[in-house]
Amino acid sequence: MPRVETIRSAMAGYAPVLQPPGSMNAAVAVTLCEDERGTNLLLIRRAERDGDPWSGHVSFPGGRVDASDASLRHAAERETREEVGLDLSTGEWLGQLDDLRGVAVPMVVSAFVFTLERPAPLVLSDEVRRAFWVPLDELLDSSRHVTEPFDYQGRAVKLPAIDVGDGDRPPLWGLTYHFLEKFFSLLGCRLPETLWRDDLQRPAQGGD
Repeated sequence: MPRVETIRSAMAGYAPVLQPPGSMNAAVAVTLCEDERGTNLLLIRRAERDGDPWSGHVSFPGGRVDASDASLRHAAERETREEVGLDLSTGEWLGQLDDLRGVAVPMVVSAFVFTLERPAPLVLSDEVRRAFWVPLDELLDSSRHVTEPFDYQGRAVKLPAIDVGDGDRPPLWGLTYHFLEKFFSLLGCRLPETLWRDDLQRPAQGGD
């Protein structure tokens, strides 16, 4: 189980690979907290919304950058506060992961890693169906790693995903999966190898 101390050390010496800003930019918060189970990660399931390309997906809190945001990190903090009522200024910022560029949606997404001393009550907006903490050990558990069929630009493909719980939590995949790949690689961990089918080339910078 990666501990926060180990994560802090790994992030402190890391210079993320950043993408040139695009016409659309988003920022997400990779939020950690330790308890008796070990180190846990905050995930949300987005509400089903017409026209939302991430409708119903499991992801990190976050969203599009507004003109009023002082920085990408500020956007991640603001969106987290708006979506789940969590004030990340009470925690510790550990660093930033490599940017990813979406495939289905041409958007540059930045991910910022935070840790909280203790879990705080969550207040969900109407954009969020559920929010939950998942132990990092469960995300690394090979029995939870699957390939799932998804619609990719009008055709069915199988992509790597992680089973994150009960029937109200669909598998975690896409950009969130690729951010976790980058996060765990910094800690010397690798997600289990998964099968890519239907002649889809694995995207170098994302997959959502």
